[in-house]
Amino acid sequence: MEWTDEGIVLSARGHGESSAIATLLTLRHGRHAGLVRGGAGKRKRGVLQPGNRVVARWRARLSEHLGELSCELTEAVAAPLFGDPLKLAGLAAACAVCEAVLPERQPHTAVYNGLAILLAALASDKHWPSVYVKWELGLLGELGFGLDLSRCAATGSNDQLAYVSPKSGRAVSISAAEPYLDKLLPLPAFLIAEGASGSAGEVADGLRLTGYFLGRHVFAHHRRPPPAARLRLVQRLRFPPP
Repeated sequence: MEWTDEGIVLSARGHGESSAIATLLTLRHGRHAGLVRGGAGKRKRGVLQPGNRVVARWRARLSEHLGELSCELTEAVAAPLFGDPLKLAGLAAACAVCEAVLPERQPHTAVYNGLAILLAALASDKHWPSVYVKWELGLLGELGFGLDLSRCAATGSNDQLAYVSPKSGRAVSISAAEPYLDKLLPLPAFLIAEGASGSAGEVADGLRLTGYFLGRHVFAHHRRPPPAARLRLVQRLRFPPP
């Protein structure tokens, strides 16, 4: 068994004296792990930084085996962010969430392409936190738990949508929400406006929204808490370092 694919490094951990087990999100083969010989060495360790984009080659005798990976760096995403702890936190969170929620060896092209857009935003866009929230929203949809933010669950109208029902995952308008405000989740306006970005408070509301449904539908199903890297990102965005 053998394939070649483009991929994004999600994690790498030492294995034995000099090797590493790397987990990638690949375009056509989904979340996929493999043994990288020499992966703990100085040269390859730099290649296997989370977020880096690579051309990956995997081979194994049988498809169910761990197999061996070789990775050729195509874009060093992580290194340019080393001087920005907040962006590094965003990168770490996205990679950790992917590794925690995506089924192994099942392609999720939309998630891969969305992650590539997020990586580009981290490199050049000051509004990357808004892109991150939209990426998590898309991830929920790709996993089968998409939110319906197109019209009010109660009235059918698409005007003044400002809340989301935690039960149905559907939007609720300001007027329909009045009797239930203490039970609803805020819906930041930037999530329903194409190309828009949110303020710090709206991003926090967006993370609360996606975090609630990830926790309810995904992390609870796997009987695990949200990744620590995501929790750190939420804390940093609420209390940015001086």
